Amino acid sequence: MSKTIVVTGASRGIGRALVDLAAQAGHHVYALSRNTKTLSATEFIHPLSIDLLDEVALADFASTFQKEQRPVDALVNNAGAFLNKPFAETSREEFESIYQVNVFGLASITRKLLPQLHPQGHVVNISSMGGLATTLKFPGLAAYSSSKGAVNILTELLAEEFKESGPAFNALALGAVQTEMLEEAFPGLQAPLSAVEMAAYVLEFALTGQQYFNGKILPVSSSTP
Repeated sequence: MSKTIVVTGASRGIGRALVDLAAQAGHHVYALSRNTKTLSATEFIHPLSIDLLDEVALADFASTFQKEQRPVDALVNNAGAFLNKPFAETSREEFESIYQVNVFGLASITRKLLPQLHPQGHVVNISSMGGLATTLKFPGLAAYSSSKGAVNILTELLAEEFKESGPAFNALALGAVQTEMLEEAFPGLQAPLSAVEMAAYVLEFALTGQQYFNGKILPVSSSTP
């Protein structure tokens, strides 16, 4: 059965691969990104240039589902900003910019789409292994990893708040994946999984994971530690 899926950060990496895989499976995908040049509209792919910090644009977007009376089956909050810089050299503006996208933007689109999300639907927040309390930490990632820690706690809180009415909320704490962002941050590093491989897992989880999980932060990494 065809589903309606909203994906943020859809122009490259895991997000782009997720859009393509979902469309190939016959699902309607609303692909959100500030830059949609890499996305072409098809019967199943609906690219939209939206800044997650623009509350008016998000409200307009959410209203389209209300007008069409089309419930959203899954929201994948994949958009993310990354910074690899020593904490002492990181400005307040840089630190805040990471939180603006990774935490506040994620919260804003989730809030706007809540009325349109199917009660049995699923919100999947893409987090990071670096945001988990017991994992190995790396210098230079203070802003990024701490923002993902905030996403994890937010996920648990929203699952509790909406446990009676739905939708379900879960987060996937991803390990290294071979994406453009990884290459920019760590040139030469070879990740064990490709963007397409991880996207296939995320898509399946977004459509079925709520049957088994709610309020969970699930590590998804084939490497150790």
